[in-house]
Amino acid sequence: MTTPRPETLAKLTPVLTKRWLSPDAWRIGTYEQLDGYAALRKALKAHPDDLIQLIKDSGLRGRGGAGFPTGLKWGFIPQGDGKPHYLVVNADEGEPGTCKDLPLMTHDPHALVEGVIIASYAIRASRAYIYIRGEAVHAARRLRNAVQEAYDKGYLGRNILRSGFDLELVVHSGAGAYICGEETALLDSLEGFRGQPRLRPPFPATHGLYASPTVVNNVGTIASVPPIVLGGADWWKSMGTEKSSGPMIYSLSGRVANPGQYECSMGVTLRELLELAGGMQPGHNLRFWTPGGSSTPLLAAEHLDVPLDFEGVAAAGSILGTTATQIFSDQDCPVYATYRWLEFYHHESCGKCTPCREGNYWMVRVYRRILSGQGTHEDLDTLLDTCDNILGRSFCGLGDGATSSVTSSLKYFKQDYLDYIEGRKAPMLSEKTLVGAH
Repeated sequence: MTTPRPETLAKLTPVLTKRWLSPDAWRIGTYEQLDGYAALRKALKAHPDDLIQLIKDSGLRGRGGAGFPTGLKWGFIPQGDGKPHYLVVNADEGEPGTCKDLPLMTHDPHALVEGVIIASYAIRASRAYIYIRGEAVHAARRLRNAVQEAYDKGYLGRNILRSGFDLELVVHSGAGAYICGEETALLDSLEGFRGQPRLRPPFPATHGLYASPTVVNNVGTIASVPPIVLGGADWWKSMGTEKSSGPMIYSLSGRVANPGQYECSMGVTLRELLELAGGMQPGHNLRFWTPGGSSTPLLAAEHLDVPLDFEGVAAAGSILGTTATQIFSDQDCPVYATYRWLEFYHHESCGKCTPCREGNYWMVRVYRRILSGQGTHEDLDTLLDTCDNILGRSFCGLGDGATSSVTSSLKYFKQDYLDYIEGRKAPMLSEKTLVGAH
């Protein structure tokens, strides 16, 4: 196990994670002792437009994967339109390897609640929803308890802290569909319909929940608001890079000595994250990894020093995504890993559009052929052709994400595919998996 150098340890910037190890951190008493709701008191004395400008000045970008500027999204909400405004927090987190929002809600739920109140005040919303994944029972329980504590203390409800601002906050558990992580499918699910993506335009900023102006933000995005209000835009921008400001929670899993969440200034490299995590597991050498979850193109060992911010990862040919950094070694097979991810996307496709519904179905079967030793060279062309017909042609981003590992694994590890096809590598699946695969 490696010991991090001082300069690498300096990359750790605990902001959202600073209370996680405090005793009873999820209780309101502990939260209040550690700056809790101080930002709310400060925010309620400011004009809502000034808060939106503060978030714009901070450079905060969405922590849910797309990295869209948060202040700009808030500014899209039309004011004085006579319609109710809504804030919806996307806490559906269900992508393989992604695990930064659930621990945040479990260990420090009041950080999210306070962020919701401030954000709702800024966009003039009197009702807010937190849509949490149905399987996240423990996190939902902690979150509901935090909401009730906030009501009891006067941080939620009518005339919050005698400011004249009213807010009702509802925690809603979904049914566990990955597609509901897509913001418009989430809104349909929240309204009681089947979770499927909507055609855009119109966009949620004008026609969101109940056809009213709506902001949909990720858990990490909203939880970042209180520290920005307290510390200021310049303080936030002192961490990270020029275009990717602030800290980010990187979730390391796989072949690392100490998997877990590491909050670092954006722009940290995988080499530095591995150093913080104690290095690779004994006997394992890095071979491939995901910078932002299974929906982001794979990177290889040659990308160890790529800055993990929005621009740096994009320049390397991938996407920062949810910063779910899954680490695979020379003892792992990129073909099999891609197959398992594809099975997930095939299972979670909502079926609304043909490219995603049919494309993933057939690609899973092609992979079963290859991994069973029955593949052909033409199968590789079929995979690339199918990806070409899914990418940019599916109704939402699920289809695009499903193609990422296929095209990137073929780019960097085509020889592994050929080894199965040409018989140099023993099949990983038995021939019985081919039943119904043709």
